[in-house]
Amino acid sequence: MVILDVHELSTVTDFFVICTATSPRHAKSLVEHLRKSLKDEMKPMHIDGLPEGSWVVIDYIDFIVHIFTEQTRELYALEKLWGDAEKIE
Repeated sequence: MVILDVHELSTVTDFFVICTATSPRHAKSLVEHLRKSLKDEMKPMHIDGLPEGSWVVIDYIDFIVHIFTEQTRELYALEKLWGDAEKIE
Protein backbone atom coordinates (compact mmCIF):
# COMPACT_ATOMS: atom_id res chain seq x y z
CA MET A 1 0.00 0.00 0.00
CA VAL A 2 1.16 3.52 -0.75
CA ILE A 3 -0.27 6.94 0.05
CA LEU A 4 0.49 9.77 -2.34
CA ASP A 5 0.14 13.39 -1.28
CA VAL A 6 -1.29 15.01 -4.41
CA HIS A 7 -2.74 18.17 -2.87
CA GLU A 8 -0.26 20.41 -4.72
CA LEU A 9 -0.71 18.50 -8.00
CA SER A 10 -4.48 18.03 -8.17
CA THR A 11 -7.61 20.03 -7.47
CA VAL A 12 -9.64 16.83 -7.16
CA THR A 13 -8.31 15.45 -3.87
CA ASP A 14 -5.47 15.68 -1.37
CA PHE A 15 -4.36 12.04 -1.18
CA PHE A 16 -4.44 8.83 -3.17
CA VAL A 17 -4.37 5.59 -1.23
CA ILE A 18 -3.28 2.78 -3.55
CA CYS A 19 -3.33 -0.88 -2.61
CA THR A 20 -3.32 -4.28 -4.26
CA ALA A 21 -5.88 -7.04 -3.84
CA THR A 22 -5.09 -10.64 -4.68
CA SER A 23 -8.31 -11.06 -6.69
CA PRO A 24 -11.52 -9.19 -7.56
CA ARG A 25 -13.22 -10.97 -4.67
CA HIS A 26 -10.49 -9.77 -2.31
CA ALA A 27 -10.95 -6.22 -3.66
CA LYS A 28 -14.66 -6.37 -2.86
CA SER A 29 -13.87 -7.57 0.67
CA LEU A 30 -11.42 -4.70 1.16
CA VAL A 31 -14.08 -2.22 0.01
CA GLU A 32 -16.61 -3.60 2.48
CA HIS A 33 -14.08 -3.59 5.32
CA LEU A 34 -13.12 0.02 4.60
CA ARG A 35 -16.73 1.15 4.39
CA LYS A 36 -17.62 -0.58 7.67
CA SER A 37 -14.52 0.79 9.39
CA LEU A 38 -15.25 4.39 8.35
CA LYS A 39 -19.05 4.33 8.42
CA ASP A 40 -19.29 6.36 11.64
CA GLU A 41 -16.60 8.82 10.52
CA MET A 42 -17.49 9.41 6.88
CA LYS A 43 -19.39 8.03 3.95
CA PRO A 44 -17.92 7.74 0.46
CA MET A 45 -19.10 10.26 -2.09
CA HIS A 46 -18.85 7.64 -4.84
CA ILE A 47 -17.71 4.06 -5.42
CA ASP A 48 -16.87 2.81 -8.89
CA GLY A 49 -15.53 -0.49 -10.20
CA LEU A 50 -17.85 -2.96 -8.52
CA PRO A 51 -18.84 -5.70 -9.22
CA GLU A 52 -15.87 -6.31 -11.57
CA GLY A 53 -13.33 -5.53 -8.85
CA SER A 54 -10.11 -5.30 -10.87
CA TRP A 55 -9.94 -1.55 -10.08
CA VAL A 56 -12.22 -0.11 -7.44
CA VAL A 57 -12.21 3.61 -6.68
CA ILE A 58 -13.71 4.94 -3.46
CA ASP A 59 -13.99 8.73 -3.32
CA TYR A 60 -13.96 10.25 0.17
CA ILE A 61 -13.38 13.78 -1.24
CA ASP A 62 -10.19 14.51 0.78
CA PHE A 63 -8.73 11.17 -0.23
CA ILE A 64 -9.43 8.63 -2.95
CA VAL A 65 -8.79 4.94 -2.40
CA HIS A 66 -7.71 2.85 -5.39
CA ILE A 67 -7.89 -0.92 -4.92
CA PHE A 68 -6.32 -2.82 -7.82
CA THR A 69 -5.67 -6.41 -8.69
CA GLU A 70 -1.92 -6.83 -9.26
CA GLN A 71 -2.15 -6.95 -13.05
CA THR A 72 -4.38 -3.87 -13.24
CA ARG A 73 -2.15 -1.92 -10.85
CA GLU A 74 0.87 -2.63 -13.05
CA LEU A 75 -1.07 -1.68 -16.18
CA TYR A 76 -2.22 1.74 -14.95
CA ALA A 77 0.87 2.50 -12.81
CA LEU A 78 -0.63 5.40 -10.85
CA GLU A 79 2.56 5.75 -8.81
CA LYS A 80 4.45 6.54 -12.02
CA LEU A 81 1.69 8.74 -13.39
CA TRP A 82 1.74 10.77 -10.17
CA GLY A 83 5.53 10.43 -9.78
CA ASP A 84 5.91 14.02 -8.55
CA ALA A 85 3.68 13.32 -5.55
CA GLU A 86 5.25 12.81 -2.14
CA LYS A 87 4.93 9.24 -0.85
CA ILE A 88 3.74 9.02 2.73
CA GLU A 89 5.01 6.03 4.72
